[in-house]
Amino acid sequence: MADGATTITTSLKGKVSDAEWQARVELAALYRLVAVHGWDDMIFTHISARVPGPEHHFLINPYGMFFGEMTASCLVKVDLDGNVIDKTPYFINPAGFTIHSAVHAAREDAKFVMHLHTDQGVAVSTHKEGLMPLAQQALIVLPQLPITIMKGLRSNLDERERLVADLGDKKLMMLRNHGTMSVGGSAAECWMGMFFP
Repeated sequence: MADGATTITTSLKGKVSDAEWQARVELAALYRLVAVHGWDDMIFTHISARVPGPEHHFLINPYGMFFGEMTASCLVKVDLDGNVIDKTPYFINPAGFTIHSAVHAAREDAKFVMHLHTDQGVAVSTHKEGLMPLAQQALIVLPQLPITIMKGLRSNLDERERLVADLGDKKLMMLRNHGTMSVGGSAAECWMGMFFP
């Protein structure tokens, strides 16, 4: 772990519902894919998954773990108010909670939400024009790529309402001077949204 702590070695398989376990496995796989592609920002970006069920709980990374270390059992389950649901030695990053709780609360179709600070995504987000229609991949995503400006700290809960309004019903978003976001009904859809731009 980035902070020198040890990771949980006890599996949660069989201790959570089959649907939650599947979401955990897919989310851990997304974290590891991001690490393999070099898209992680050490420990400072986030991917989340809604836990199936009426409670509106979601899973997010424990703060302090590298993406390549992520497992299905170490993910932290929280509610929309940031309360940790199940006992865990880990805590979450409030900045990650702000963005992800906003999208999960507003969008039933947001089963997975990925927010990254890739070098390329941050570089494009700093340009006045944002993503330009210069390549086939850009043409695929431009019609569904709103741009929002993050005002203040990412942990400011006042950001949530504006972020959701700017996202609307789109699946992708450019966060000005900050990075990119992808929303998907599945892990694969979320990944593809981030992969193409």
